[in-house]
Amino acid sequence: MATRTPTANSDQPRKILRVGIIGLGEIAQVNHISLLNNLSSYFQTTYLCDASLQALAHCSRKVAGGPPHTTTNPQELISSPDVDVILLCNANAYHHSHAILALEANKYVLCEKPLALNYRDIDAIISAESNSQGRVFVGYQRRYAEAFLDAVKEVGGMEQIQYARVRDIIGPNSNFVSQSGTFSQKFTDFRKEDTEEMMSLDEEMMRYALEHDYGVEVTKESMDMARLLASLGSHDLSAMRELLGMPTSVLGASLQAGSPIWSVLFQYPSFPVTYESGINNVPIFDAHIEIYSQEKIVRVNYDTPYVKGLPVTMTIRERIDNGEREGDGYQERTVRKTYEDPYTLEFLEFYRVVVGREEPKTGAKDARIDVDLWKMILRAGYPCTSD
Repeated sequence: MATRTPTANSDQPRKILRVGIIGLGEIAQVNHISLLNNLSSYFQTTYLCDASLQALAHCSRKVAGGPPHTTTNPQELISSPDVDVILLCNANAYHHSHAILALEANKYVLCEKPLALNYRDIDAIISAESNSQGRVFVGYQRRYAEAFLDAVKEVGGMEQIQYARVRDIIGPNSNFVSQSGTFSQKFTDFRKEDTEEMMSLDEEMMRYALEHDYGVEVTKESMDMARLLASLGSHDLSAMRELLGMPTSVLGASLQAGSPIWSVLFQYPSFPVTYESGINNVPIFDAHIEIYSQEKIVRVNYDTPYVKGLPVTMTIRERIDNGEREGDGYQERTVRKTYEDPYTLEFLEFYRVVVGREEPKTGAKDARIDVDLWKMILRAGYPCTSD
């Protein structure tokens, strides 16, 4: 179980980690830059990198504590003596190559999920770690929420689990981003060759995964579904693994062509788990994990992390003994220990791991297991070309 720095408000002196951010899109603008500003007792943003000069100019103005260095060259940022740790929130196609560059520079890197799209690339990262003083910390922020950590303990103390449900059906991200108060912008001054390179790399990685790792027919539908599992799906599946372990099989998967919502039925040794996810146009964030046993039901409710102050809660529903009369009683408790959002808790844990030179809970080897799950789901949902 991971522990973290107790509070973001402590005034004890500490080492300030200098951060270089690669990729200045939505997540950097909506969350990471302002979060690092707020955690100024722990971090200072000293370098920004993006292919867009407009993004560099816009985001530089948002950095507190003095103007950062800027560059369009990731290697320049990674090798800079003014950078202690790297934050990767650029296109998925570059995560593995930039993570390896950071490891070669013996630096810790926090990489937004997915870390990689296939075994080949993630194994290259794991190999690079073996020769590095740095480590990769994957941004599965939901697994650092206080309520989630409490739920792990509650589920661990349960009697036989009967059933679990994992759900993440949300409205378009733009609904939440537009109300986040961060006034993020999109930029169009990308060179044509840079865009083409990114798209080509992404397609090659996805094709390689489907052909070589999963044995699934390569179609537009299967590639789109694989991308969804690696993006939206990775949050839920990663949290499911920590709470329940790995399923033994997939009994069925509904991955309909053109459908914005999908569902999967996992089999565990003694209970089933339903997983349902997708995107529609209703502006709500319906994300939760619920675990049932004979005497107790534990549920973790998530809200959008793009609007600060919305709590993650744990609800426990259980039978109680009335004691004085026949029949069973019932109680329901909703626990909110903190309003600190999962991203804040994740970055505090990242700080602790870096300063202590420790292995992260959500490291590269942990992220590799998600590829196992994507493989199981896709093979259940699409025709396999090989066994």
